[in-house]
Amino acid sequence: MRLMGALLILVVGGFMLWGTGDLTDRGDPQSPAATHVSVYYIENALTDSKTPNMVTAVLADYRGFDTFGEAVVVVAAALSCLLILLRRRREEGLPEPVRTVAAGMGPEAGLEPDGSRTPPARDTLGGDA
Repeated sequence: MRLMGALLILVVGGFMLWGTGDLTDRGDPQSPAATHVSVYYIENALTDSKTPNMVTAVLADYRGFDTFGEAVVVVAAALSCLLILLRRRREEGLPEPVRTVAAGMGPEAGLEPDGSRTPPARDTLGGDA
């Protein structure tokens, strides 16, 4: 299985490396983006978007879906990191001093000997017993 994974990585990496041959050189004034797209953005940003700031016009109007997609990726990454950190914290449980005190106090504090919380007892009317 590891051999298949390594082979797949090599094949995909090879195709990606081969594909870079078709890219234009960095800063090339004759690239399609420099000769067609950029000129259009500069000449029509104010009339198309009614926004005086050209950067805002490009980010919000012309490339709005790209900007939104990038924001979604950043938020998803942040939430994933948060969930990973919260999961690790929950698995570790309470610190040792809290578990020791909980073991001594027991049910009076609503804690089990391992430090986990027990739900409060409820009477028939829904209040605490």
